Order: sequence, then C-alpha cells, then structure tokens
Amino acid sequence: MSRRSNAGIDTRKSDPIYRNRLVNMMVNRILRDGKKSISYEILYRAMERIERTTGKNPLSISRQAVRAVAPNVVVGARRIGGSTYQIPVEIEPVQGKALAIRWILVASRKRSGRGMASKLGSELMDAARNSGSAVRKREETHKMAESNRAFSHFR
Repeated sequence: MSRRSNAGIDTRKSDPIYRNRLVNMMVNRILRDGKKSISYEILYRAMERIERTTGKNPLSISRQAVRAVAPNVVVGARRIGGSTYQIPVEIEPVQGKALAIRWILVASRKRSGRGMASKLGSELMDAARNSGSAVRKREETHKMAESNRAFSHFR
C-alpha cells in the first residue's frame, strides 16, 4: 500500500469584486509578466463592456460563454507499434473549463480591435451566443475526436 498522501483539492480564491472563482481563473490566465492588477483591469473593463452592450449580468454571460466553449472530449496522441494515433479521451469538467478559458483568451488576442478589454468582451459575448473562434475550436476538437473514434480501444 502506498504511503504517499493524496493531492489535496485546489481551492482557488475568488476575486474582490464579483466574488467568483471563474473570474479569478480568467484573471490568472490573462496574466502577463506577473502584473495581476493590469489583468484585473482588463477583465473588469471587459465585464463593464458586456453589461453596457447586453444589459445583462456580465458574470452570467461569462459563465455561459465558458460553458459553451468547454469541450467534453479531446484527442491525445498515443504511440503504438511505431505509429502515432490520435485517441479520443473524455475529460473532467474542471479541465474542460480550463481549456475553455484558454481558448477564449487565445481567440480574443487574435481578434482585431482596439484594446484587450474590448476584444475579450466581444469574444465572451460571441461565445455566449455559440459563435466566435473559441466555439469553432471546440467544434473542431469534437469533430477530431469523432473521426478518430475507431482508435478509442487503444486507451
């Protein structure tokens, strides 16, 4: 029997304004060069823009966006007998949420526009409406997993 202890559950702290862990996860992914205050500023300006544009709660829109982008399955490379196969693997909801946040931020950075806050706000609104680059990335991932379903027995 192993004497090593199990890894504890990672409890993320919530942000000061919205008191939400999802917002804090987004802030930590926006983070560049360790400047968290700028990261908070970008996200809060994006939330203000969402509220101004839609008139709804920006937190619920961002939750809806992350839920729309989060994948259920991903493909992982597995080397078997000298050739590499893409094997579909179901993922945990926490990992799906982390991937969704990463994809939303990558899509918003690639977006044309003025300022990260406006690009992030636009991408979150698009993702909540099931459109935009991040949702397309999720659909591509699901399509790849579906097309490689024949290799799922290699897990």
